[in-house]
Amino acid sequence: MLYMTPLLAVGLTLLSGAVLFAILGHNPLAALRVFFISPISNAYGVSELFVKATPIVLIAVGLAMGFRANVWNIGAEGQLTLGAICGGALGLYFYDVETPFLLPAMMVVGVLGGMAWAAIPAFLKTKFNTNEILVSLMLTYVATLLLSVLVNGPLRDPDGFNFPESRLFHDSALLPVIWEGTRLHVGALVTLFVVVAGWIMISRHLIGFQVRVIGMAPKAASYAGFSQKKLVWFTLLLSGGLSGLAGLFEVSGPVGQLVPVISPGYGFTAIIVAFLGRLHPVGILLAGVLMALSYLGGEAAQIEMGMPSAVTGVFQGMLLFYLLACDVLIKYRLRFGSATAKTA
Repeated sequence: MLYMTPLLAVGLTLLSGAVLFAILGHNPLAALRVFFISPISNAYGVSELFVKATPIVLIAVGLAMGFRANVWNIGAEGQLTLGAICGGALGLYFYDVETPFLLPAMMVVGVLGGMAWAAIPAFLKTKFNTNEILVSLMLTYVATLLLSVLVNGPLRDPDGFNFPESRLFHDSALLPVIWEGTRLHVGALVTLFVVVAGWIMISRHLIGFQVRVIGMAPKAASYAGFSQKKLVWFTLLLSGGLSGLAGLFEVSGPVGQLVPVISPGYGFTAIIVAFLGRLHPVGILLAGVLMALSYLGGEAAQIEMGMPSAVTGVFQGMLLFYLLACDVLIKYRLRFGSATAKTA
């Protein structure tokens, strides 16, 4: 029954969304059609769905590994930003160099940038037992401000009329498009590979077994000789590296340059996706596509119905709320009045 809660949460979210649209004075069925069907009614819309799902799924697979081991990395948005900064800066440094090795090098540097940002909460947790939730979350805002400083200063386009943005990346620094006439890039294929690799690791590899044991029974894992500190480092560096790669895919793909805002919150959305997918790579892939549809639906509702952009966040928030509520009500039984009966 626990694996049915994502479907139940989606159904309740749709029902609540219909009520919300009715309160706002729109036809609920027509509004839901605009939100969930219109964005993918043509080939370009389908390609955009996968473009937006790519970074979300990539990040969520890494986060899920940590969540399974009770390592709560909430700062994937910051690690995404660092990956974009590091990989993008390399592309800008070799702006005039046409070589097929530049893009792979940018991907490697992007991964290292995300890992370096995730290494900070890993070090502080293993050395001083700090809370990785707070540290990783605060580093997100540091990364965002660092990006703003760089695109307003050292990385700003000298011919950009003082706009806070870098030069447009040249062809060697851009991801190849795999669907002609769309923006779907090779990063989507890399993400599928990561999903398969994540599934194999969590179900067939010793590290995945250690992650699951530490998450379910820490004392048993300690008795078996599994090092919790090593798992903290491993899961944080893994999720940080994948987040950094997602950031590099954004700036080398749909965005094509460094700008002050390169993500609409993919790092935070990936947390919802990880739990909606039951922390399983295949479930995360399906949940990521659904969440990407919420972004496209929000944009369609904004254009066709004049609704605010916040409607996307409302739908995502409702989905997380219903998912957690269903989990609680299925796992626990609520009793009222038992304390009074005991007192009497």
